[in-house]
Amino acid sequence: MIIKNLAICIVLQFSNQTFANDTLKIHSIHKESFSCTEHWDGQFKYVGDALGTDCVIGGWYEDEKRLFQRTYSDKGFRNEDWFGFKKEVLAPCDCTVSKTHINSVTNEPGVMTPGRASSITFRTRDGNFILLAHVRGIMVKEGDAVERGDPVAKVGNNGYSRNPHIHVGAWNAEGLPMQLQFDQSSLALSDREKGL
Repeated sequence: MIIKNLAICIVLQFSNQTFANDTLKIHSIHKESFSCTEHWDGQFKYVGDALGTDCVIGGWYEDEKRLFQRTYSDKGFRNEDWFGFKKEVLAPCDCTVSKTHINSVTNEPGVMTPGRASSITFRTRDGNFILLAHVRGIMVKEGDAVERGDPVAKVGNNGYSRNPHIHVGAWNAEGLPMQLQFDQSSLALSDREKGL
């Protein structure tokens, strides 16, 4: 009886949430290897944040016997310690730039400065929207047509951000968040990543 009631509660909990069931496959946002942490469903309610993901470029750490990937060198206290800082950010689709926003404040790693992040919003041919946030050095403007893989900005650390990374979010024309999937076939794998 307890398990049945629990199952009913779970169904009711999820039936109150509204989200698009669609998955949007996008081009890799970096040439280098990167890892992402997804915002779980219901964590954020704002369009662009809901079901979004935070992506960090990795670099290689090596000593005499070990080789593994990590996100920063030294202690990571400087933006320049982070392997992704100021690396190129690539257009996620063949689409149009619908909006840009610039936040000129650069955060120190570990310290978050409130305020809206620098961002680029793209509109796909299907009418979906993709947001890239915490960028710097934006290279496009509203109305520009871009092709997937075109450089559009650099990795920054601004707004509600504690370290250099790119937040990616997507939503459909009705404003419902979409699940993201990256086409990583374009990644330029190094010999180390290939295990050579």
